[in-house]
Amino acid sequence: MGNSGGSLTTRTTEDLGRLMLAAGFTDLEDTEVRAEGWQVTDFADAGRRSLANLVQSTRTPAIMVSFLDSDVGFVEALTPDGSRWQGLLNREMAESYEIPLDRFPVERAVAGALAWSAAAGLTSDEEAIRHALTGSALFAEELSSALLAALGLPGATRA
Repeated sequence: MGNSGGSLTTRTTEDLGRLMLAAGFTDLEDTEVRAEGWQVTDFADAGRRSLANLVQSTRTPAIMVSFLDSDVGFVEALTPDGSRWQGLLNREMAESYEIPLDRFPVERAVAGALAWSAAAGLTSDEEAIRHALTGSALFAEELSSALLAALGLPGATRA
């Protein structure tokens, strides 16, 4: 059985685990600290407003990917000004779960991802973002890594 939790990435100088718990995330893994203050923490579950609560407290953009048995990734990203976008990773596998793909338009997600990356002060790669959002992989985590790299996150590598 694969991963059914999620991963959150944001930039903060504070203890991300403490902030995430206060925002409503549960069962956190160790935080991986990356360059330029970016941090990544895996979690078991998030409340409906957990991402919004976290972005409100950190005042920095954040991106969250929730996994469905490592087969599908649901992407949600938010900036402090309230700009939000969502995407779907491993669309082909999502179809087998009967997830309605029309709820996750690719071009809207690409546009949102580009705006999110710019708001985060990063340099993104539009074609690589599109590829991550339309590609297929054995594990959705591979596409998540590719998406983070495409968004320009320091230290992120394409799987």
